[in-house]
Amino acid sequence: MTATRPKAELGDFLRSRRARIRPEDSGLPFLGGRRRVPGLRREELAQLAGVSVDYYTRFEQGRAENVSDAVLGAVASALRLDATETAHLTRLVRTAGRGAQPTAGDGDDGGGAAVQEVRPGLRRLLESIPQTPAFVIGRRTDILAWNPLFAALITDFGALAPEQRNKARLVFLDPGVRGRYVNWEAKARDLVAYLRLDRGRHPYDGRFTALIEELRARSPEFAGLWARQEVRLKSHGGYHLRHPVVGELTLAYESLNLPDDPDQSLITYTAEAGSPSEAALRILADALPDGGVEVPGRVSAADGLK
Repeated sequence: MTATRPKAELGDFLRSRRARIRPEDSGLPFLGGRRRVPGLRREELAQLAGVSVDYYTRFEQGRAENVSDAVLGAVASALRLDATETAHLTRLVRTAGRGAQPTAGDGDDGGGAAVQEVRPGLRRLLESIPQTPAFVIGRRTDILAWNPLFAALITDFGALAPEQRNKARLVFLDPGVRGRYVNWEAKARDLVAYLRLDRGRHPYDGRFTALIEELRARSPEFAGLWARQEVRLKSHGGYHLRHPVVGELTLAYESLNLPDDPDQSLITYTAEAGSPSEAALRILADALPDGGVEVPGRVSAADGLK
């Protein structure tokens, strides 16, 4: 990543948020005439936020130093940002303000971010719920560990090269995984919005940069969604999946962030008790050979606990 990239990302995000608001929806008079940009102009946003046009211009370009929380709040309010978007804006502003120097945990521009490890206790937790598809997801949507039922439901992660065990890459580039999601478009949109949010937390992670560049080059659908600048955090919800053996399943998911590592989350899929989807999961689980939790570089969790 170049030194100017955080500033460019800040500008892209703010312009995308301005574009979705019409002046008349913000109580500003419509002055008529042809507008060169959709949504609010910079001067209109500055008026709503109570700052000068010059200051807002520098703010959007990442050139405003020591931006106060009050100004951030005023801009977020004028743009009608929700809590997730406001947190994302704050990270972009603070990153742009400190220049090109990464802080601890950012990784580096050469891609040398520390390899994420899954604690043995968490692996045992995955192993203890064989009837529930579950996995641990990390930075960049890397899939760090999974139990056999999750692999049976989605794909054989153990057969993939380590760099291919990435949820975004699989959803956009693997036809088999894509076909698992009945409403693939909704899944893709949510995934890109989460990836954009995670990117804001790690602007200097070189591997993240490489992943985004690859997906933009190989998937026009990803490129279009990425350009929308959406950010979203979903801790629970539901999926309608399609499996070649057991047919369609309706599953609910819960995402639990780990208190000691905010870059890792435990995600579980469950079915309503007594439903056909629960029966389908049971069929998949019963067909599995005995085995432990899968993690990169290992066969099972039991091997790592010897």
